[in-house]
Amino acid sequence: MKAVHFGAGNIGRGFVGQLLHEGGYELVFSDVADALVDAINATDSYTVHESGPGGVDRVVTGYRAVNSKNDPDAVAHEVATADVVTCAVGPTVLKFIAPAILDGLAQRSDDLAPLTIMACENAIGATDQLRAEIERAAGEAAGTLTRRAIFANTAVDRIVPAQPEGSGVDVTVEPYFEWAIEAAPFAGDLPNIPGAHFVDELGPYIERKLFTVNTGHAATAYFGAMAGVERISEALADPTIAARVSAALEETSAMLTAVHGLDADELATYRATILDRFRNPALVDTVQRVGRQPLRKLSRSERFIGPAAQAAELGLSTAALVTAVAAALAFDDPSDEQSVELQQMLHTESADVLTTTVTGLEPEHPLFPAVREKFSARAAELSA
Repeated sequence: MKAVHFGAGNIGRGFVGQLLHEGGYELVFSDVADALVDAINATDSYTVHESGPGGVDRVVTGYRAVNSKNDPDAVAHEVATADVVTCAVGPTVLKFIAPAILDGLAQRSDDLAPLTIMACENAIGATDQLRAEIERAAGEAAGTLTRRAIFANTAVDRIVPAQPEGSGVDVTVEPYFEWAIEAAPFAGDLPNIPGAHFVDELGPYIERKLFTVNTGHAATAYFGAMAGVERISEALADPTIAARVSAALEETSAMLTAVHGLDADELATYRATILDRFRNPALVDTVQRVGRQPLRKLSRSERFIGPAAQAAELGLSTAALVTAVAAALAFDDPSDEQSVELQQMLHTESADVLTTTVTGLEPEHPLFPAVREKFSARAAELSA
């Protein structure tokens, strides 16, 4: 069995790649970073270090890497003969890997079983997005070529912090992980991925994860940055920050209970587990790393506006989530392109335009006035 994974970074090696290796797959990493591809090919094993209570070292072997920038034909050939294709490249990069997957499907023999394709991204319906990009590139041939594949959405969760200097291709991660995969596309013939679990309805899992783990992580980063704290674990040691993050997650949980019928007590336990994970002092994670790309994180379906909009539509409390939005607007990191862009926009655009442009909220939406107020307040602060 062979798996091709797009994105040979820390999540690719330290999470998806590790589980695929444990499932018996020969691993082929695809990436555009020359140095990373060369480093992977210069080794015959790497170690995933689980840092924290119960963590162990796990050795990964049986892999190689191909450079999709320099040798796209090689990537297409690997896809054509693979059993599974996964990716962890970021939602905005899906359109760039779609042509390579499409070329692989075009070369794939009809005698082979359908290729399993799963996008492992922090986004709702990421595999659907990838499929749409493949179909767009395929044009009239889309129907024929996509019949050679099974597309399954997933929800993934594992904290992979910035790596220690000199770690090479080894990866440090937290012991906890979750990989939920929708079962229906497989019609009972499930792939062997140890540790992954297949579910009948993925939507609640995706929103529970995105609007608890990602919302909580980002909120901790933005509140921590405002307080001048460097590390995520240090931020949650501050009672004021911890209370603000907890309040935001209580609002997301109330929405999840109302929309998906998730048990409130189970969500309370889940929230506590998530915050304990963030407090793990063995994971040296910074507020700058977690807070980067604030424009994406403030967009319509993302970790703040996504749950707050649904909550507002239901008449539920959104005050704590809107406070987190304000903290995100104050995130000023000169090394992050989106942070710089956001601060420039706050100097030049009106609050009404910015609220719609950045968050995707329409003026008539019940959440709009509260969010607009935060944009206006931040703009006033910058101009003072």
